[in-house]
Amino acid sequence: MLVETLQGKLEGVQEDSLQAFRGVPFARPPTGALRFHAPEPPEPWVGVREASRFGRAAPQTKAGFDLFSGFDVGEQGEDCLYLNVYTPAADGARRPVMLWIHGGAYIMGSGSQAVYRFGALVRRGDVVVVSINYRLGALGFLHLADLGGASRNATGNAGLLDQVAALQWVHDNIGAFGGDPGKVTIFGESAGGMSVGTLLGTPAAQALFHRAVPQSGAAHSVLGRRGATKLASSMLEELGILPRQLDRLWSTPVEAILEAQQRCYTRAVGRGQRSFQPVIDGDVLPEPPLDAIRKGLARDVPVLVGATRDEWRLFGLMDPQSAKLDMAALVARIETRIPGADDSGTTRGHKIVEGYRRARGRARDDPPELFFAIETDRMFRIPAVRLAEAQSSNQRHTYAYLFTWPSVLMGGALRACHGVDVPFVFGAIGSKGADRFVGGGSEAEALQQRTMDAWLAFARNGDPNHPGLPTWAPYATERRATMFLGPKCELVDAPFEEERRIWEGIL
Repeated sequence: MLVETLQGKLEGVQEDSLQAFRGVPFARPPTGALRFHAPEPPEPWVGVREASRFGRAAPQTKAGFDLFSGFDVGEQGEDCLYLNVYTPAADGARRPVMLWIHGGAYIMGSGSQAVYRFGALVRRGDVVVVSINYRLGALGFLHLADLGGASRNATGNAGLLDQVAALQWVHDNIGAFGGDPGKVTIFGESAGGMSVGTLLGTPAAQALFHRAVPQSGAAHSVLGRRGATKLASSMLEELGILPRQLDRLWSTPVEAILEAQQRCYTRAVGRGQRSFQPVIDGDVLPEPPLDAIRKGLARDVPVLVGATRDEWRLFGLMDPQSAKLDMAALVARIETRIPGADDSGTTRGHKIVEGYRRARGRARDDPPELFFAIETDRMFRIPAVRLAEAQSSNQRHTYAYLFTWPSVLMGGALRACHGVDVPFVFGAIGSKGADRFVGGGSEAEALQQRTMDAWLAFARNGDPNHPGLPTWAPYATERRATMFLGPKCELVDAPFEEERRIWEGIL
């Protein structure tokens, strides 16, 4: 089948009851002189462009783990700005559009990974689904402006601007694929969720989307100029490039950039610090996204935001020392991650640990248990709460959830860890890989239906309520209504409230 876009004609493929258009360019290849630059509009083509195969993924190193099959990104290359469209029919109907932003810590992943079963959403909800690539790591988020890069129009937010460019392409073209450009939902998990939260606070993205679903990510994951410049300086040192030799970056082999990037990333993560991600540069991001959201920048956008109950247990797989922590080592770790002290000299780290010991009852003397709870809240749950607080003050249709289904890996030791929600959103229950991660059976299938229908209802109406769930009240600070999605689906008011209060004035 043929579709006419602003750039030219595309020929997609029919796959059972949907049509797929893969490897569609939404910007010029960011190569050569365009490395580190904001994306430029795609060039038109003559004739018909074949759209049956995925475009290249952004350059990246191999993931350190594979929870279940489907994480392979395929061919990589700097020419990576491609998207994929899945539709029931390119018939001119005006269906809701769901644009997926992949996760991967801003250093890995792609919109073509098989773990994301876009067809299941398309078929169940009669929606159009779009998946995108964006530049990752140093190629996407290296802030060079304060080291001389401004003279070459380098931006530390290339990856974020890639996402905006993809949204612009959807706005301009999705009508030809049977989608409604006035009903676009952005959704993503992990770094994808963080991207969604950041886009809510990005002026250039406003009016290009109309609903937002940040999963296990919110609006906190940004760097200030000082921290971003320090990271860029570390990258230059790793590459043996002096600031006065900055032009060498444009001819440095991508393999060398990836090797230096990995060393910088590993050091930062080892200290509990942030690495490559969007930058508050005074231009693309004039202020912290959460501040812009509080002021009402995205006041017209309904938001569905949440986390999994035990996010950080997944990352314990890559941190074997976390299982051996004693109380002194735990306090030291948290002090590194959250420096500072109050007027009495009590460190924030000590205050947080003691607060969690009071709140966690039987786990009060289990340092690894406390560590996972604190890090889950620091990185995921409390940022989700902060986003819900900020948006609910401007937008009545703000909803919160906590995903509580436990993983079956390692005998259930990972509990409801990071990523456990993904198979349910994408209808993967029953597949071999997903069963290995989250199990299967009628109970899992029922939760899958409830989750998919909530996401689809939200994309259609800005409200996740549907007959398969209890009434889902909007989030408001007076009640803090949160839908638990798990073996039992129930609306809970102010869950883990004692722990939430610990973070007041800290995060």
